[in-house]
Amino acid sequence: MNALAFGYDFKEIQDKVSLHLRPWHRSFQFWVRAADIYTGYKVFQLRVSLVKDPQKKQAMWDKQHELAADKIYAMCYDLGGFFLKIIGKPDLAPAAWVKRLVTLCDQAPATPFDAVQLVLEEEFGRSISEIFENFDVNPLGSASIAQIHRARLRGDKNDVVVKVQHPGIQDLMMTDIRNLQAFALYIQKTDIKFDLFSVTKEMEKQIGYEFDFLREANAMERIRRFLYENNKKTPVLVPRVLRGLATRRVLVMDYIDGVPILNLGDEMDKRGINPGGKMATSAKQNILKSLTLAYGQMILKTGFFHADPHPGNILICKGSEVALLDYGQVKDLPDQLRLGFADLVLAMADSNPVKATESYRELGIDTVSNCKNEQQEMLRLAQTMFDTKLPPGVVMLQPFSEDASIKKIGVQSFPEELFSVLRTVHLLRGLSVGLGINYSCAEQWRPIAEEALYNAGRLKGANRTKVSNPGRFFWRY
Repeated sequence: MNALAFGYDFKEIQDKVSLHLRPWHRSFQFWVRAADIYTGYKVFQLRVSLVKDPQKKQAMWDKQHELAADKIYAMCYDLGGFFLKIIGKPDLAPAAWVKRLVTLCDQAPATPFDAVQLVLEEEFGRSISEIFENFDVNPLGSASIAQIHRARLRGDKNDVVVKVQHPGIQDLMMTDIRNLQAFALYIQKTDIKFDLFSVTKEMEKQIGYEFDFLREANAMERIRRFLYENNKKTPVLVPRVLRGLATRRVLVMDYIDGVPILNLGDEMDKRGINPGGKMATSAKQNILKSLTLAYGQMILKTGFFHADPHPGNILICKGSEVALLDYGQVKDLPDQLRLGFADLVLAMADSNPVKATESYRELGIDTVSNCKNEQQEMLRLAQTMFDTKLPPGVVMLQPFSEDASIKKIGVQSFPEELFSVLRTVHLLRGLSVGLGINYSCAEQWRPIAEEALYNAGRLKGANRTKVSNPGRFFWRY
């Protein structure tokens, strides 16, 4: 064997060993960092328990969350993959985490163009030059599962977006989620009395779907048709799929021109718009109004909804129009859960603790009480979990605090299918915090929830709120 051949054989063996050890190395990195963050909170709990002044206590919690956010940011950035998708877009998380981590939405490393070209040609059975007149080598963005390129089809005048899956990403992300499931099992037994394992199982199922772009194409078409047919003007723009160019790993769709919502402040500065002025406030209200109306209709009218409204999936177009992108994560709620959630929306909008308790039972959320005023805490927990506006007295989510509702009302079992609703509400809350608009999605969804219950024969017409326009919104500051 000559030296050159030996060199190739050694390189091949080295690559195979590296590939085999990668999940072990990745798991080790996760557990070292997760243990550091967790023990930091446990030590802090002891320190803060000795402080009596509420304001000083709150300031200490804020500082601790900021320190933890920096560590979580570093872990997400270094590990990428699943952590960019889920932990990098926190849902049930303190505001300091949301503020720090939301910038990770589209910072996954890009796949080199030669690998992208290989995927495209394998999927389509043709060369790129046969299909596209122009194809931008540099991606518009790269996320955890795929990256997108701007291109133009041969014989067409309009640009398209080409979504291409990262090679080998599925195995990597499944390793990540199994580590998170083990951590969730531990933490729900020691600290947070919430069925976190069911939540991670739902994550595993939903993320598994995201690797099939044909499923995403079907979901995008279904939601687009529903929103365009059920409104005089669709509350959000949905890209059109080019059906002949959709495969399991590649998806081609219309290009929508807009500004990522995270860059909205910079865009306003460029145009000389005062971010605190009336024009900016009106634009922000219209953005949230459009998103909230679209989600209210999807969740409560059909139960089939886009389940990933993080900032990286939202574009702001001309006239404050909103475009909703990426339909890899969608959910189809059974009617029982859809109508049960409609009941819970009314309970939250009316601040009705009895109805909130009944709705929890109807939804199959199994709780155990550790307090005297159980029904009031049930309402408080419902508003904390399922409304964009936090309940009175709650300024930040503190899952480790002894005063948190989650400590007083333990959630022993939580329907996996309902997690997507929970996640969606919390992402909408994160957007409202970022835009500086404090509002209740439960109040905005009340007429849609009433309509859903009325159509199901569960609400009499006389009991419905008289609102002439179900899309009408009332902003509260």
